[in-house]
Amino acid sequence: MPRWIVVCAIVGCCALASSAMAIVKPNALFSDGMVLQQGKRIPVWGAANDGEKITVTFRDQKVSTTAKDGKWMVRLAPLKPGEPADMTIAGENTIVVKNVLVGEVWICSGQSNMEYQLAGVSNAADAIKAAGDDQMRLFTVPHCASATPTSDLGGSWQICAPASATNFSAVGYYFGRELRRARKVPVGMICTSVGGTIAEAWTSRPALESFTDPKLRAAIATPNPDWAQGGNTPACLYNGMVAPLQPFAFRGVIWYQGESNAFGPEQSRVYTSIFGNMIKCWRDAWGEGDFPFLFVQLAPFGPINPQPEESAWAELRECQLKVTQTVPKTGMAVITDKGGDGNIHPPDKEPVGARLALAARAIAYGEKVVYRGPTYKSMVVDGDSVEITFSNVGGGLEAKDGPLRGFTVAGKDGKFYKATAEIKGDKVVVKAPEAPQPLAVRYGWANYPDVNLFNKD
Repeated sequence: MPRWIVVCAIVGCCALASSAMAIVKPNALFSDGMVLQQGKRIPVWGAANDGEKITVTFRDQKVSTTAKDGKWMVRLAPLKPGEPADMTIAGENTIVVKNVLVGEVWICSGQSNMEYQLAGVSNAADAIKAAGDDQMRLFTVPHCASATPTSDLGGSWQICAPASATNFSAVGYYFGRELRRARKVPVGMICTSVGGTIAEAWTSRPALESFTDPKLRAAIATPNPDWAQGGNTPACLYNGMVAPLQPFAFRGVIWYQGESNAFGPEQSRVYTSIFGNMIKCWRDAWGEGDFPFLFVQLAPFGPINPQPEESAWAELRECQLKVTQTVPKTGMAVITDKGGDGNIHPPDKEPVGARLALAARAIAYGEKVVYRGPTYKSMVVDGDSVEITFSNVGGGLEAKDGPLRGFTVAGKDGKFYKATAEIKGDKVVVKAPEAPQPLAVRYGWANYPDVNLFNKD
């Protein structure tokens, strides 16, 4: 059994024992330095003795309830940002949650590239030195795998400072920093992530059991043997690290995962359904509608190889794109230009957080910003060439660092050949002499593609 699962079990038992002896105990999310989501009703909950009257006071609001089955919950009316204030939770004892802000709260989740700490980024020393911001707060959920949904949660809020930001998610930090600059309100980031984990581990068991397609059921039943330790078990991380967050009010989710689902073409090809189902599962659990769910497309990995016959990572990237086309209020940050040769953990995390923040500004907040690169729209075959039309061209298409590259073309033989490509207005024309009667085009179809098509924005 992985060590962190054993530790989680011990901590969970201690938490249960302490809650049995305590009178009033709020969920760990309601601790000093927290951030409450503006503009939404705010659930506040915890444990108490049966029949105990609980009163929560914050600003000019006072709401009461009676504990039942050892639990209680109240809801505050929507709040606006303002000066820090204290929250009082009173029953037979009184707890004061100090220095509470109201602003924007986001959950950041996924596997190791989301868990990747600010201490490991390319310019770590400078990034950490500049990380002080008392209007940004950080919460890291401890690792916990569970066979059944849990309600106990460890962790505490930290004011963003060099010491606290050092070991926080780099992507989460950079996203929060950009959001602070753009929205000019307090920001709270809740990181719940575990390296080397599949999407199925972050999905509830009922949601997984809803699949009827044999291929999907087979894919779920056959996890990647290379990731057998801690978090390959379906639903275990949903139970231990997502369920305890419910129903905390927040704006949206940023997600960075997929590497552990990209270990073979068959697994990769079903990721659209697996990932889409996971998003639906989370949205259903909170019951707050289609909150924004923004994610990172897989970065390049391995040696540069512009045109392999088969690529599980390319298959999964295409599945991630399809999620944005089929699941409402989703957005994808493309980072194909930010990989590390042979490094599954690219250290340049700043643009990842920045691109996710651009997507948030457009999708969550309705700002008129260009947040996507060129996206395939249609193609027309003209003799020995193919003319490709794109959406999301912004101020126009451009090739960075030399001639356009990354395109391959297939003809009647079904094989893909390296193509020449040229930008003509808002379109790209491609052809390959080996495919005089072209039928299909690929772009960046490799674990580590060499590509350079952007829009000018």
